[in-house]
Amino acid sequence: MAQVRGPVLVPGDDGYDAERSGFQLARRHRPAVIVGARCAEDVVAAVRFARAQGLPVAVQATGHGLSAATDGGLLISTRRMAGVRVDAAAGTARVEAGAVWGQVIEAAAPHGLAPLNGSSPGVGVISYTLGGGVGVLARTYGFASDRVRSVDLVTADARELRVTAERDPELFRALLGGGHGLGVVTAMEFGLVPVARLYGGQLVFGGEQIDEALAAYLHWTGTVPDELTSSLALIAYPDLPQLPGALRGRYLAQIRIAYTGSAEEGERLVAPLRAVGPRVSDDLREMPYAESHTIHRDPADPHAYDGDNALLSGLDAAALHRVAALTGPAAPVMCVVQLNHLGGAMATGGATGGVSAGAPAGAPAGSVGHRDARYALRVLSPLTGAAAGDGPGGAEAAAVLADVRALHAEALAAVAPWRLGRSVNFLLGGHGDRPDADEVARSVHAPEEHRQLAALKAHHDPENIFRFHPAAATTDRAAAAAALPAPGRGNSPDIRPADRP
Repeated sequence: MAQVRGPVLVPGDDGYDAERSGFQLARRHRPAVIVGARCAEDVVAAVRFARAQGLPVAVQATGHGLSAATDGGLLISTRRMAGVRVDAAAGTARVEAGAVWGQVIEAAAPHGLAPLNGSSPGVGVISYTLGGGVGVLARTYGFASDRVRSVDLVTADARELRVTAERDPELFRALLGGGHGLGVVTAMEFGLVPVARLYGGQLVFGGEQIDEALAAYLHWTGTVPDELTSSLALIAYPDLPQLPGALRGRYLAQIRIAYTGSAEEGERLVAPLRAVGPRVSDDLREMPYAESHTIHRDPADPHAYDGDNALLSGLDAAALHRVAALTGPAAPVMCVVQLNHLGGAMATGGATGGVSAGAPAGAPAGSVGHRDARYALRVLSPLTGAAAGDGPGGAEAAAVLADVRALHAEALAAVAPWRLGRSVNFLLGGHGDRPDADEVARSVHAPEEHRQLAALKAHHDPENIFRFHPAAATTDRAAAAAALPAPGRGNSPDIRPADRP
């Protein structure tokens, strides 16, 4: 009998619904058993139990990027494994599986250091980094995965490994950009960067300036230095009383800026954008890095949503205007469009160029797909009604989701001439359940890279136990299910909390 320090929950138990729920409220996990892990040993016990019982395994910290929900498998909830330790002298951070970026920012800031976090402080560090991680400082310092030094991993056969570039360069490289589905990461160490302050914020333009703002932004991204990371968002806000008056019922273009240079030089760099015309708001300013989350102002409350994306080799104003026309105020469903300016250190493998920055000398670059992309275009829609419910829903929910995805596909078709593939971190919603899930998985990397990652996945997880992610949809599911032992066969261990007899 295996005992774990954290709770073990099954349907009907107090706390089961809360434990399986995350930030994404559509398609929540419905596992047969949940292990609320408190330590790596709990994860080992959970994986060993799942194998013996014939259960596939899903992992969740915050649930922001849930793409495929388990229905009847085992869910490892890592939210209790939230330790963060900063070594200021070494310029590194070590985090456990459930840590979120806000914790790392807070721990690093007193030392004049910063992580390569994303726009929201509530997002989990581990899953974000396994998918690459396009952050606030991305053009200056690269993907978050470019700074990783070591990964603590529980494998599909319940072994604990510390993976580094020296010990296992192939697996280390695969984890950094293609790591979903290769095991359960229980901890990670990565390099921090010497950033204590930023010049940043938003320039917001209203309807009459939007067309000009789109064209100006595209041109401007070809002129700025790598020290400036930015994105453009297009949002048609609903006319709801709970929204601030400046947003309510308005269609707005928000240009988000993060510049690591001086405020004076930042003012000079953004002058062409300000020349577009009057702004609804303009809060560009010097700020401590600990306030970097105010640049994007991502929603903090859990909700239901679905989204797709395209990584692009380029883009012109006509295509961007077409996307805006399809997703703007006249769209049949609300859309949030975001265009991220890529390139810079993301294209070269980090600030050191072509290697995993912050890792030991000679470490290979990670496996982030399509590093040569110049832009990432994301389209997201909140889900309401039946489509926002828990579980796959009925015909009404399927129809709503089909309409949303059809609109997203039409919008992304407008940029087809430049499309390279997808970013796995921007696949938001139940994409692992799509009929074309394997095509979605293949789009995350170039064909040869995908074949290499699929071979590594087959080697480390031949039974596809870790299958609940679109990038892990590379193994024949029926064959994988057949390879698992029948539930309860043989000397299957029991699993229960240590304080329960």
